[in-house]
Amino acid sequence: MESSKSEILFSLLTAFLYHCFLSITMDTLFPINPVTPEGFSYIPEFLSMAEEEKLLHEIKEVQLHTFQFQGYEAKRKVKSFGYDYNFNQRSITKGEPIPEGFDFLLQKISDKLNIDKERFAELLVTEYPVGSVINWHRDAPPFELIAGISLSSDCTFRLRPYDKEKQGRKSIISLPVKRRSLYVIDGASRSEWEHSITPVKAVRYSITLRTLRNDAQH
Repeated sequence: MESSKSEILFSLLTAFLYHCFLSITMDTLFPINPVTPEGFSYIPEFLSMAEEEKLLHEIKEVQLHTFQFQGYEAKRKVKSFGYDYNFNQRSITKGEPIPEGFDFLLQKISDKLNIDKERFAELLVTEYPVGSVINWHRDAPPFELIAGISLSSDCTFRLRPYDKEKQGRKSIISLPVKRRSLYVIDGASRSEWEHSITPVKAVRYSITLRTLRNDAQH
């Protein structure tokens, strides 16, 4: 009887230790946080729920229009404030000033990144209906640092090398971007990588802030 109990305890202990070993091994082989390029950072829960609601209220006051690129109409709707890049003319112009309702967001992000709030030259509001995507691209050349806020729902953000010779299945980095999070693209991730967003499963809004390159400022 005692021998039977010992065998049962031994079996349970062996199973427990194996489970622990397997969990550690899986975490090592498949880390929760993927390795991202230099200059890319991701901060989950950057905004509070109240701040998210405040921004969504501000967005409701914005007149969005369908995004057009070289004669093609995308599913998403946008509105740009500050400097705006014309993809057809490949030129940058100064448009409407950034509404005061977004000031707290500019201040919060600039404090986080330790840069002057005035460096943000553009604020872009985007509405993504269900199923809409952003194809592979690098942002317009006049812009430098990119800071993105995700609102209302999550999305899957992808990165891959801009150099076609380095592209391939294994070169793609995918990571979930949660609502109320902040991501930043700067340095090598801005100049040597491109990004895309897979089809969204629920209506999503984003606010994108961009700084200007020194040689692009007038």
